[in-house]
Amino acid sequence: MNDNFVNEYFGIGIQNGKTPENLGVLWRTAQNLGASFIFTIGNRYAKQACDTHNAVKSIPYYHYNTFNDFKNNIPVGTRIVGVELDDTAVDLETFEHPRRCVYLLGAEDHGLSKEAIEESHFLVKFKSTLSLNVAVAGSIVLYDRQLGKPRS
Repeated sequence: MNDNFVNEYFGIGIQNGKTPENLGVLWRTAQNLGASFIFTIGNRYAKQACDTHNAVKSIPYYHYNTFNDFKNNIPVGTRIVGVELDDTAVDLETFEHPRRCVYLLGAEDHGLSKEAIEESHFLVKFKSTLSLNVAVAGSIVLYDRQLGKPRS
């Protein structure tokens, strides 16, 4: 990990995820790439065979029933980075990652809720015409963060 992120933190989660398998894959990647915590909003995580490292027992896992519950309980000063194919989103390739943030992904069939999009401090997207699998999208975001492009 880039030294610019020493003593900083980030989490990653999914709003209304549809398939537990995607959660397991994303949590495994989050653990491997240094996430401080993982979370779900709406649908809960269920242990899956694809989470071979049992990430939910290795790093903190939080569950929030609603987006408002999530927003009101993240650490003070934490920036929400929504990952969404949206006209207002910036390309991940040019995005400078906040030092303290949460990355929020939506379900593959309907993405982030309107509220989540409006409340995100930043929106990022990939140079892709179609949506990616949520575990793949989250993994790409975490890898990009690891490359070390922090925001002040």
